[in-house]
Amino acid sequence: MRRFLFIGAAVFLVASPVLAAGAKLAYPVAPRGAVTDNYFGTVVTDPYRWMEDVDAPQTTAWVTAEGDLTRSYLDAIPQRNPIRDAYRKLLDYEKLGAPYRQGKRWFFTRNSGLQNQSILYVRETQTAPARVLIDPNKLAADGTVALAGTSFTRDGKYLAYATESSGSDWQTWHVKDVATGADLPDTIQWSKFSGADWVGDRGFYYAAYDRPKDANTTLSALGLQKLYFHTLRTPQSADKLVYAEPQHPDQFVGTSSTEDQRYYFFYTSKADGNSLAWKRRDEPDSAFRTIFTLDTKIRYNVVGDDGNRLYIQTNKDAPRSRLTWLDLNDPAHQLHDLVQQSADTLEGVSLIGNTFYVEYLHDAHSVTRIFDLHGRPAGAIDLPGIGSGGLPEAWREDRIAYYTFASYTYPTTVYRYDTKTAKSSVAIRPKIAFDPTPYVTEQLFTTSKDGTRIPVFVTHRKDLRLDGSTPAILYGYGGFNISLTPSFSSSVAMWLQMGGAYAVATLRGGSEYGDAWHDGGRLANKQHVFDDYLAAAQMLIDRKITSTPKLAANGGSNGGLLVGAAITQRPDLFGAAIPEVGVLDMLRFQKFTVGKAWIGDYGSSEAAPDQFKYLYAYSPYQNVKDGTVYPPTMVMTSDHDDRVFPAHSFKFAAALQHAQAGDAPVLLRVQSKAGHGGGRPTDKVIDDVADRYAFLVKNLNFTPTL
Repeated sequence: MRRFLFIGAAVFLVASPVLAAGAKLAYPVAPRGAVTDNYFGTVVTDPYRWMEDVDAPQTTAWVTAEGDLTRSYLDAIPQRNPIRDAYRKLLDYEKLGAPYRQGKRWFFTRNSGLQNQSILYVRETQTAPARVLIDPNKLAADGTVALAGTSFTRDGKYLAYATESSGSDWQTWHVKDVATGADLPDTIQWSKFSGADWVGDRGFYYAAYDRPKDANTTLSALGLQKLYFHTLRTPQSADKLVYAEPQHPDQFVGTSSTEDQRYYFFYTSKADGNSLAWKRRDEPDSAFRTIFTLDTKIRYNVVGDDGNRLYIQTNKDAPRSRLTWLDLNDPAHQLHDLVQQSADTLEGVSLIGNTFYVEYLHDAHSVTRIFDLHGRPAGAIDLPGIGSGGLPEAWREDRIAYYTFASYTYPTTVYRYDTKTAKSSVAIRPKIAFDPTPYVTEQLFTTSKDGTRIPVFVTHRKDLRLDGSTPAILYGYGGFNISLTPSFSSSVAMWLQMGGAYAVATLRGGSEYGDAWHDGGRLANKQHVFDDYLAAAQMLIDRKITSTPKLAANGGSNGGLLVGAAITQRPDLFGAAIPEVGVLDMLRFQKFTVGKAWIGDYGSSEAAPDQFKYLYAYSPYQNVKDGTVYPPTMVMTSDHDDRVFPAHSFKFAAALQHAQAGDAPVLLRVQSKAGHGGGRPTDKVIDDVADRYAFLVKNLNFTPTL
């Protein structure tokens, strides 16, 4: 690789004012460098490599200028402030989480409406008065410190809780005495992608990294994740290192335990699989004994136990997953079927009493079936419709359990479930100012390029005019074995109230139809995901639900990659695009933050010629073509995104601005003190929604109903 030379102006200019309607924007100058890389004989130019130094003065100056331009553009849209005010009003409703028990105490979360962060409350009994246990709003004046994780001792005496700042994935763990509400002196730093698993009240397991050596610790590439044991009331420096494997820096580590804490389990994971090892609670200093070694395609999740019998959910010999048991005294660790694989994909299992509650995905929406301890069918939970949820959660000895259910027009509702009578009743129904009755959700199907059947959920007014005049958002993800099922979002409700339609495509790469669906959209098959999405877009147009000038592409993270690929492959198909926190330079993603963990889904440009070839073929940044008319695009990221390095968005936006042959705007919106999307304060969420919808109102050319 050669060091780059700046071509063009060496000084950054401030953003120019927004020009008159229909005129092309004047973008901040982004010098094009001459960095080249050689991948297996193919030379690739990277003109904006300098933007990867996100803290360099030239990068921050350019980002600031881009921000000024974007702000002036969005603030000039007349509907922007009315959208913001309307969304703020819609969001102002009480949000209560499902109650749960730890020991004799009951806990729940509550947000009064517009609080930046939800508050954790505790009751001494289920009906006792509630008191505040943790109020994250008091941890930072601007609301940018969030509660990132909680773990109670089995008796509810102590709580280990993690906080994260400015949206970063870095966690700081603390310990609280629940009875007094006082924090103990315990503080654990440099933990990430970790829970805390208590051993009695002696201490807990957690995963952490060495302190990053880079000056920017937030955006530093991750090193080796290690497993530690922290003993209560001791400094972190005294924590015991339980596991570290320098030969496998791309693995993650973690622990879990059975409900009765009789057994503890240790996992290493990579790509789509994990190992499984165990030990008894009464042998705390012994090593974990291996049950299954790591296979990057096989998952094991312990659901519960009866004596030496472990109940395990697994996809071993079952690509849509099954529920099994094994005997810990069996040296062969043979798995025996309890609930065999079905035509639907098994998503999760709860064991309450002597009953298994099993959540399946049927055409990408939830179905909950019930089985006894022998795996015999024992009924089902009747859910309100097509949506997500319905898996009860409780301790095994409890009679009453709670579950949630939601869909695109069904706000997330908490149900109380009586395991003896098998009856559900509404426990908490949110009082949001959204009337679902004018809307309907349809599940439509289209055919992808290779003939694969692709489901698409479409939510719209019941009196939709099929003339192509309705503005529509097509959302997608398609990766990492993650299912995208119907859910409720106040921002989607806002879009529907504005007069829009909302579509979600069930793309390959996810888990909706099992391992074959995931495999069909990863590595060399990743192009299938984009083909599926483009087919969904074409179906919406063909059915005249919307039309190209009214259709917006949207997705975040891996979905941001999806949008980037869609508009570089078919720029003529969309009226607007909003890629958020996207992975957009597929040749270099593995070099930053946690990118190395994604190689199992993407491959690596440095690993083999075939992997470079298919990554290079679809990588959005490398496939921006000069002289192309791209749709109006707003690239969104944040300055503290330590999941997807923000330089992905910087480089892609600069390339689009340089290549744009039409007058359509290409904007870069960078949110400050925000991360990959989680833990943001309410005001930032409201501004985010106002900006994206204002951008769509202007560029899809419609008048919203507010």
